[in-house]
Amino acid sequence: MAQPYVGEIRMFGGNFAPAGWAFCDGQLLPISENETLFQLIGTTYGGDGQSTFAMPDLRGRLPLHQGNSFILAETGGAEEITLTVGQIPSHSHPMLGSADTATTLAASGAVLAASTGATISPYGTDAPRTNLAGQSVTAVGGSQPHTNMKPYLCVNFIISLFGIFPSPT
Repeated sequence: MAQPYVGEIRMFGGNFAPAGWAFCDGQLLPISENETLFQLIGTTYGGDGQSTFAMPDLRGRLPLHQGNSFILAETGGAEEITLTVGQIPSHSHPMLGSADTATTLAASGAVLAASTGATISPYGTDAPRTNLAGQSVTAVGGSQPHTNMKPYLCVNFIISLFGIFPSPT
């Protein structure tokens, strides 16, 4: 494998950072031990710039090339979102019943039907064809967030601490 550029970021399938590399996990590194990398990235990703600087933090993040109004080290997006009623496609949950006289106490294979008076048999076996009053079915939603992530495979991102110092072209 060719020698990497200082600051080069790669995906790595191992569960450790190889010698000369560090995880892109936002950790702070001492400038005194990593002067070459600090010359390249400075405090772009954090740190105090006096004794420490931060590695890019790609934990749970998708890397995105800068440009088209995206700025180097900018973060964004959301792991979870909460939909409002206005964002949910229009739909209904009609509750159908029958105007015919109820004939059974068993709910299985039956629908709500008209009362027969003193006998309480709430179900009938004929086809449902009557909409119940709108008050019977109301809008629901718990305003709970749901995940907003595409299918993924988790791997480590590592950054080279040593190697060839890149020169601008």
